[in-house]
Amino acid sequence: MLRRAGLKSLAFLFLSAAAAAMGAAPIIRAAAQYRPAAASHPIPPEEQQGIDRDIARHIGSAPAHPGPKAQLSGSLRPAAVRAAMRQVAAWELRQSRPYFGRTWTWSVLYAGFMAAARALHEPRYRQAMAAMAEHYRWTLRSPHPSADDQSLAQTYLELYLLKPAPEKIAPTRAALANLLAGEGPPIPAAQAKIPWWWCDALFMAPPVWARMYRATHDRKYLDYLDRHWRQSWRRLYDRQRHLYYRDITYLHQTGPRGQPVFWSRGEGWVMGGLARTLAYLPKRDRGYGRYVRQLRQMAAALAALQDPRNGLWHADLLDAKDYPRPETSGSALITFALAWGVNHGLLQRARYQPVIARAWRGLVGQIYADGRLGNIQQTGAAPAYYRPSSSFNYGIGAFLLAGSQVVRLK
Repeated sequence: MLRRAGLKSLAFLFLSAAAAAMGAAPIIRAAAQYRPAAASHPIPPEEQQGIDRDIARHIGSAPAHPGPKAQLSGSLRPAAVRAAMRQVAAWELRQSRPYFGRTWTWSVLYAGFMAAARALHEPRYRQAMAAMAEHYRWTLRSPHPSADDQSLAQTYLELYLLKPAPEKIAPTRAALANLLAGEGPPIPAAQAKIPWWWCDALFMAPPVWARMYRATHDRKYLDYLDRHWRQSWRRLYDRQRHLYYRDITYLHQTGPRGQPVFWSRGEGWVMGGLARTLAYLPKRDRGYGRYVRQLRQMAAALAALQDPRNGLWHADLLDAKDYPRPETSGSALITFALAWGVNHGLLQRARYQPVIARAWRGLVGQIYADGRLGNIQQTGAAPAYYRPSSSFNYGIGAFLLAGSQVVRLK
């Protein structure tokens, strides 16, 4: 799902070596108490190659010695939530800005920066996004974009809605017109012949179509969204477990213990996509109730799978023994969606606020003293192994999205 990153500045290449690192334990420790966390599982060579590739593309890092954990409160008090968000957002902007690109990993970070600008009342994050958009002349990577390549338009459209100007959305409108005409990218041979054939796509694309409807009030965008989400739901959603398979190749796969494979980040993509779509969907829309029902079903299923010890979710939701380390990007997306649902009256506060409180405390426990957020699995399509220090831009975006809703709970 990764492609080359752009906007590299030679003056800042040293930042790559200093870039992202993150922590494993959910307990916040002082510097004097710091001990490097031992790896709970050796990283297979092929997975290490993926980590190395992601680092080479400047989307994050996984140093062996990331330093001590931060001393931050994991409470739901707004001041405490903002303090954690500020530390992570400021660090990430310093590390990543020289390498901004137009791939999906960056677009998730951009969504987080847009949310952080609002929640923290700090316009510099929105200004950085506007500068990025101007640099790319508001264009996507392809005139026939996959869901991954559509995702950048979420930020373009949010910037447009704040200060409308036709040139900000003209390239996106042209690309969506191509998709409406059936001119989409090729679909892999083994996959369902639908545009959103992998569950990650439900975070990347539907929020774009919902925002374009808000910008234009043209019903065709909602019709496209509704038709193709239903296609994905029919093929990938487990109606008993209320979870999504990553794609159809996982429908009959099992993990080391014979359980179906449900990937926490994949479920987070869907939950986050539901929240970010519903936020711009008219309540009178015929699909609105269906999306709310799915949000409630998945919320109940995922709340039952939360690790009570650290408040987070494992890379393989049904196999904490083989994948014992918490996974931050999936956990942050789940937390974001739960908090969004409570804040908008779609999820019961009494039931879900304790789940959110445990999750937020666990997420804050992954922050290092310099602002790095740890335990983010590298790019991929299934549960994998990673270092405690592993930090990648999309996980930071997910954390900032989570914080932007958690800060509103009280």
